[in-house]
Amino acid sequence: MISATQKIQPKSAESFRDRIATVDEKGKRNWIYAHKPKGKFYKIRTYLSLFYFLAFFGLPFVKVNGRPLFLFNIPDAKFILFGKVFWPQDFFILGLGMITFIFFIILFTAAFGRLFCGWACPQTNFMEMMFRKVEYWIEGDATHQKMLAKAPWDSKKIMKKTAKHLAFYLLSFIISNFFLAYIIGVKELEKIITEPVTNHIVGFSSLLIFSGVFYAVYAFFREQACTVVCPYGRLQSVLLDKNSMVVAYDYKRGEPRGIAKKNTENIFGDCIDCFACVKVCPTGIDIRNGVQMECVGCTACIDACDNIMDKIGKPRGLIRYASENSIENGEPLKYTSRMKMYSALCALVVGVLSVILFTRKDIDVTVMRTPGILFQERGTDSVSNLYNIKLSNKTLSEIPLTIKLEDEKGKIEIIGKPYIDVAKEGQGSGSFFIVLPKKNIHDRKSKLKLGLYEGDKQIAVVNTNFLGPVTD
Repeated sequence: MISATQKIQPKSAESFRDRIATVDEKGKRNWIYAHKPKGKFYKIRTYLSLFYFLAFFGLPFVKVNGRPLFLFNIPDAKFILFGKVFWPQDFFILGLGMITFIFFIILFTAAFGRLFCGWACPQTNFMEMMFRKVEYWIEGDATHQKMLAKAPWDSKKIMKKTAKHLAFYLLSFIISNFFLAYIIGVKELEKIITEPVTNHIVGFSSLLIFSGVFYAVYAFFREQACTVVCPYGRLQSVLLDKNSMVVAYDYKRGEPRGIAKKNTENIFGDCIDCFACVKVCPTGIDIRNGVQMECVGCTACIDACDNIMDKIGKPRGLIRYASENSIENGEPLKYTSRMKMYSALCALVVGVLSVILFTRKDIDVTVMRTPGILFQERGTDSVSNLYNIKLSNKTLSEIPLTIKLEDEKGKIEIIGKPYIDVAKEGQGSGSFFIVLPKKNIHDRKSKLKLGLYEGDKQIAVVNTNFLGPVTD
């Protein structure tokens, strides 16, 4: 006699997976033909993607105080964040930023799962909201794409495939232009576009290389960038816990899967095993098998399942944002104290980094006594020390810098000009004497404050030591 449990084993039960969903048991690529999602979350993501695209294509043209808002000029070791320029000597800030970013990822993922991947990641947005939509427009939905792939190479197939790949390369070329603008700036990019190619061989070659990379990723590599290359998916398994918010299937409500026949007792859950959630998944997984490395949290399965629930008269939310514990306990997802604490910590680390970035001085100064030289007698009543000064100017204007002695009776003698020229976004250096009366020297080593001025405006204060004879 067959038991009721045996009768209702889900058709989709699968053995332990020892490979990613996009690779078969022989190691061959499983090409994913994802159906076009329809629903509330997909609409919201579409609207958000428009904002992301507007930001990506528009930010290179935004300037703050004559500088780009963002610039990552690796060849010249020059970085601009929110209009502030950073040089190699600011590397500690970059290191601190990287540590803060990693800390933020750990906290954010522990609380909210891969929310970033599905809603804000550039790879996901360009793939799903740009290239995939172009593919739907040219080749049709997943069913038509499969039929086209199996069809012989007639004129219709050649025309559609050619049109798709030309569109993909054109989009990749456009994206690479703006991507390059973040590295070399809009003005340099304009020169590459308008001036003869022979004048910009390196720049134009970079443009073609970036275009080729983007085209290869979005036309062929696609979801593999998320499941194979991106380390975030690999780290997810160690960053998530049972309280993390993820896209999850409510197995308590959905199991066992199946459709009850007429005039028979319904022993099945709400899942009718229609595979709608699997068909729309861009990484080819079955969300009903639990949290998986390949899941990018795009919510396509939520929309697909909600549409099916509407058709069969069942409540929405069989697949939803939830945590493992909330499903286990049959409770709705709550913004728990743990999430609040992690959110506060995320805000704190971002706030600390922001304060460091925006309070960083535009003038970096290093003052050192000239090594190997002690004090010098100046007549019978004064003593001098020789100093070297190095300055880094991070502003867009040249600064004629003067040095004044603060809170002490003495004078500054700059060697050469009466001021030190510091080029815009450049560096300057010089040497100067500090001369003090002997009667004001009471210790072997005296602490002094030097004021650095641009005209009458004080721009920095530097502490240094003065060596002299003890007169008391």
